[in-house]
Amino acid sequence: MSTSLAGRARRSTLALLTGAALATLLSVTAAGAAPLAGPAESRGGTTAAAVDVYMQDTSADVGLQPHALNPLWQSPDIKVCHTAVECPTSQNPIVGQRNYIFIKLRNPGPYGNSVMEEGTIWVYRTTPGGGAAWPGAWTQIGAMAVPVYPGVTSVTIPWDNVPGPGHFCLLARWISPNDPMTFEGPDIGVNTRNNNNIAWRNVDSVALTAGGQGQTRPFAIGNTLTRAARSSVVFSQTGTPFQAAGGRLVADLGPTLFERWVKGGKAGKGVREVGRNQVEIVDIGQASLDNLELGPGERIAFSLTFAAAVPTREKMAVNVTQVGPDTTGAARADLGGVRYDITVAQQTR
Repeated sequence: MSTSLAGRARRSTLALLTGAALATLLSVTAAGAAPLAGPAESRGGTTAAAVDVYMQDTSADVGLQPHALNPLWQSPDIKVCHTAVECPTSQNPIVGQRNYIFIKLRNPGPYGNSVMEEGTIWVYRTTPGGGAAWPGAWTQIGAMAVPVYPGVTSVTIPWDNVPGPGHFCLLARWISPNDPMTFEGPDIGVNTRNNNNIAWRNVDSVALTAGGQGQTRPFAIGNTLTRAARSSVVFSQTGTPFQAAGGRLVADLGPTLFERWVKGGKAGKGVREVGRNQVEIVDIGQASLDNLELGPGERIAFSLTFAAAVPTREKMAVNVTQVGPDTTGAARADLGGVRYDITVAQQTR
């Protein structure tokens, strides 16, 4: 983006929308529509749209819709910072205070031309995890009207009075009269893959002290179908294995989900039962809890506790993903997950 265009974008007045204006803009979503066949149909039957603003789902995303890139839920274009000055990497929000959400909007995408477009960016939150049905499982954080000039426009949305425990999945939706959604149904993954103006970020930082108290994070699994369905919670890791820091990961399923696991035959691999409603994830790189039945529209939260014994400077990440059926008919779809970026510091005396 040129210096002059960037300056115009920064100087533009950004209006927060509330009340009736929000309801009016939300009404443009066609929740019951079917996915369109390709770029031409998805853009109203023309070979190219005048406008195509998009956000990246992954660093390799160039705005094609649909695409086959994974994971969908680690968008680099959504970031949380503690101040109005953009931070180098996303931070966990501070509970009870004003935080800031930074969103990057890219213009043009593959279906548009280099022209300015005005629209609204909407941001939502939900409990981290998978199976969060749209729109019922999501709570609006804010919305902002913004002009998007050719290039990359960074939008800053204040987030006041962040509720506890301060760990969330975030969703951003760009709404514009000239750049509409192709489709939105109950599955966020399907929506994100089919709309380049939706982005989804589920990344959490876990700062541990070697030999210190564990850190607990919420995780939820859900069923967006109108019938009962069975899902798995799958564990993997990237970078240095968490075990190198003497890492330990325990899932407290709670009475309801633990009972479902027992009824499902305690199915899984790389796990062991360690206490009332608790399961230790022994083989973090390739473990799973399987055959977890959820009722129609049901979403159940449980907790994950991370602890480590040895300090390390190495980068570690544990990925926890819900895998199960979605509304497209896929039996083993990625229904959402969380990447936990872990650091382990030396204990101070």
